Formats: sequence, structure tokens, C-alpha cells
Amino acid sequence: MGILEKLDTASRIPLSMQQDFLCLFDKGDEAGPFGPRYHIVDGWRLRGRLDVDALRSALDDVVARHEALRTTIVRGDDVRYQEVMPPGSPALVIGDIGGTGSRDIRAEEFLNAVEAETIDARELPVLRAVVGRFDDRDAVLVLVVHHTAADAWSMHVIMRDLAVCYARRRGHDVPDLPEVVQYREFAIHQRASAGDAAEARARGYWRDELRGAEIVAIATDHPTDPNRSADASFYTGWHRFVYETQLRAATAQLASAMRSSPFMVLLAAFAVFVNRMTGATDVVTPTFMPGRGQRRMQNTVGSFFNFVPLRIDLAGCATFRDVVERARATCLGAYAHEVPLALVLQEAPGLMRPVAEAGRVPCVFQVVQSPFMLDRDVVGDVEYSSIWRRTLSQPVGSDIPDGMLWSLQLGPTDDIVGQLGFSSSLFDGGTVTAMVAEFRRVLGEVVAAPDAPLSGI
Repeated sequence: MGILEKLDTASRIPLSMQQDFLCLFDKGDEAGPFGPRYHIVDGWRLRGRLDVDALRSALDDVVARHEALRTTIVRGDDVRYQEVMPPGSPALVIGDIGGTGSRDIRAEEFLNAVEAETIDARELPVLRAVVGRFDDRDAVLVLVVHHTAADAWSMHVIMRDLAVCYARRRGHDVPDLPEVVQYREFAIHQRASAGDAAEARARGYWRDELRGAEIVAIATDHPTDPNRSADASFYTGWHRFVYETQLRAATAQLASAMRSSPFMVLLAAFAVFVNRMTGATDVVTPTFMPGRGQRRMQNTVGSFFNFVPLRIDLAGCATFRDVVERARATCLGAYAHEVPLALVLQEAPGLMRPVAEAGRVPCVFQVVQSPFMLDRDVVGDVEYSSIWRRTLSQPVGSDIPDGMLWSLQLGPTDDIVGQLGFSSSLFDGGTVTAMVAEFRRVLGEVVAAPDAPLSGI
């Protein structure tokens, strides 16, 4: 019997494959993907007089508009499902930001402090708002959503809708929001489409692409018990850094010359970096893709993102230009055959074998160049600007699974802003800092001389 046949979809909605995949790593309500720090946290600077009552009502409007924010995931032994609950009011905390010095730095410190806090996936809505005020016309708004209910794309949808709803509550005439398709429709459609011709083609692609492949796994500083993530002392630290303008310019120039994206060039450089760190020539790097192939889902809040393994064979690459060409081919193939990782693993069952070994963990790499990353926007009587440029490191932040997550931001500025998330029980800060410096050195070397002979391959 299929999943849809087991459920009364009027009340028990099937999980999407992305949600179902998270359940495979379930460690209960205190750790793992359903734990209190598996959240996504974004901040915005607000300039204009803030009406707290209107903000509270606008938050209610957003929760009513997006079912995912008031959906509970039931993780039973027999069948797992999601259930949408009636609208409710999310938590809203209002305070002041004290201190002296640059308000930009203090805003980032405030955002880090909120990110270090927790949110309970069992308490609905799974949205929390925190406002810190510098004065009556300058404040920071931080939105916290449990990651099982939203992804990075969703956060911008939530903020756009909140700004419009707030302006309406203030009496401003603003354009209507687009019609929203609920996340439950994505999950039901995904399950109903299982086994169709498109999925069969994608499965065949990944079966051939990943034959004999194993994911990148790096050695930890502190090999410990495999159940370490369930320990109360487990935290994810975030080391933040900036690579200079010249490095971004050289990356963009090479990408343009090779009909590639900056991500393809950066991924190729990361493969060279991994080769020099581990000696591996068959480099399979997991990254994220939006998972929003259906255009009708672009205004939907939910957990859509996919993990996608990108394989680059460095054997025979004489120059970095050769590596970029292989990275480009790999990315284009993956983009055309995106399916949830659970399906990929069915076709490549040995892919995750290295991370099952003690003392070895996965390393994920992503580049963010969001179309939503605008410098500022005015809606009604408030100006909103995203606090996307974060350079202050923090010892405790949003959780990732065991391992490392490299994230490079190509934002409105001319440099590269990065952050490296890492399991603090597995890696020392010195190791993390050294890795960031070494990747910067490798990237600078290869983009400056893409036709020079590559060493060590």
C-alpha cells in the first residue's frame, strides 16, 4: 500500500520526500533535525517608526497565509505525516539594543545572539520574531523559523509578505500579494508523481553519474562516539570571513570567459582544495539546490531544498581550466536531473559509505547569489534592508548535521562573504581558520593562472 493510500489527506498529509529524509536522522526533540537549534535565522534593518500592534497583526496574517508555519510533523513508527493546525499568533519579543559604536556591528551582534537561542518544533506556529530597537526610527527585526518548515528561499517570501501585511495594517495602499500554493500540495503532488517518466530518467542519470562514487569525507580533530550529536554539549560554531574584491573579480572574469557561473568556478576550486587536503582525485561534493522546479511553488513557504552530490573527476586535468570545464558539465547535468537525495541514494547506495567511518564527516559546499538579496526596499512607511553581510563569528549558532558547511555569499558588495559551520565537538577553531586561509590561497592561485599546470593531481 502506498503512502497516499495509508493516509486520510484531509487531515493526515503525507510528508514530502525532503521531510521524510530528515526523519531518517531523527534524534528526538532535543537534537538533530527536530532539535531546538535546527532553525533558520535571518535579520533585517528597519528604518521608520515601528507600530508594534500592526507588526503583531501582520505576523498573524503571515501565519494564516502560509500553512507550513502552523504544521506539525508526526513521526510515528508505522506512518509519518504532517498535520496543519489552525492559525495562531507567533511569539514577538521587543527590546532595545544597547551599547556604543557602530550600529551595523551591534545589529550583527544582536542577530548572532538571537541565533544562539532555540525554537521548539512542537510549539506552533514555528515562527518567532525578535525586534531590537536603537531608537524610535531604527530597529533590527530577526525572524526565526524551524528548518523543518522553511528554507532560505522561504525566509525571503515570509519577509516580503510580512512587509506588505504590515503596510496594509498601517493603512497603506500596496499591491496585492501573489496567490500562494500551500506546501501540502507540493507533498501530495510529489508522492503522486513517484515513478513517472521524469523520475525514471533522473534515476538513470544518477545511477550512471555516481557509479562507484563516494562522498567527500574529512578527518575530524576529535573522533568521538557516532552518537555525539545527541549529547547536550554538541554545538555548531560559525566562523565568518571575507575574501577580497580582487578575488571575486578574478572568479567572475574566469566564469564569464568559460561560459560558466561563479558557482562552477568556486566549486572547481573547492575540488582542487579537497584534492590537496585529502589526495582524492574523484571528488564528490554535496551542495544545495532550491528544489522548486514547479514555478507555482515560488511563493510557497516550506522545506524544499535538496542535497545534490556533484562529482568532479580530477584525473587527467592538466590545468584549472580543465577542472572548470568538468565542473560545468557536472552542474548542468545535475540541474537537469534534480530529484530528492533519498532517490539518488537508492541509485548510489555506496555514496555515503565514508561518513559511516569513525572520525570522518561530510563537507557540504554552497554559493549563495540570491535574487532576493536586495540592498533595501521601501514598503509603506518602512525601509527594509537585509542583514546578509555577516562577518562576526559565533561559538553557537544554527545547527547543521555532523561535519562542515561552507557557504559563500556573492551579495551586492564586490567581495566574497563566507561562513564555515562546523561541529564544535569535532573541530578546533584553529583547524577551521587554517582551512579558510588555505582555500583562499588555492582559489587565488587557480583563478589568477587558470592555464598553469596543476600540481598534485
